[in-house]
Amino acid sequence: MTDEANEASTANEGDVADALVVVDVQRAFISGPEAVPGHVGLQRAVGVLLRQARAAGVPVIFLQNDGPEGASDEPETDGWRLFFSAEADEVVVRKRKDDGFDGTDLEDLLRTRGIETLAICGMLSEMCLAATARTAIAKGFTVILANDAHATYDVPPGPGRSPMVPARLAARAAEWSLGDEIVLVDAADEITFATRP
Repeated sequence: MTDEANEASTANEGDVADALVVVDVQRAFISGPEAVPGHVGLQRAVGVLLRQARAAGVPVIFLQNDGPEGASDEPETDGWRLFFSAEADEVVVRKRKDDGFDGTDLEDLLRTRGIETLAICGMLSEMCLAATARTAIAKGFTVILANDAHATYDVPPGPGRSPMVPARLAARAAEWSLGDEIVLVDAADEITFATRP
């Protein structure tokens, strides 16, 4: 894919989100000593999206990962809890796999609400966020992602001479891996939500 092809997927005036999907923004990953690098900026960006989506009255859906026993996101532990609380009319979808659609009712929730375009944010960029975005695109949804509204950890060195990859570069590579069908914007405050009565 060329730079020109990827540039074609940047937002334009017609890209208005009908819903917000918040992926795995759980305490263990976004606060405290085990938080992703740049977690304060991520908190701000996700907060912006939540305020904008709620003000517009669009559906907000939180994905919450159920990690295995002993993991920082093991169910019912403090690290598993959502960092931002869901409001009464918002849905929390628990999942066990990276892809938020796999084994959940996420697609039904979106379709029954008439969602065509969703904004997505959260973590980890190359894992749950990318897997969920990729499936959403494959199912025909338009997906908007802000560069400042997702994050991951530094990727440790791999076998042989594979170097460590800093978190910001890993996050950018995750964006790139989604191809030219995802709509990318620079910052969360550039995403517009459709106003619902």
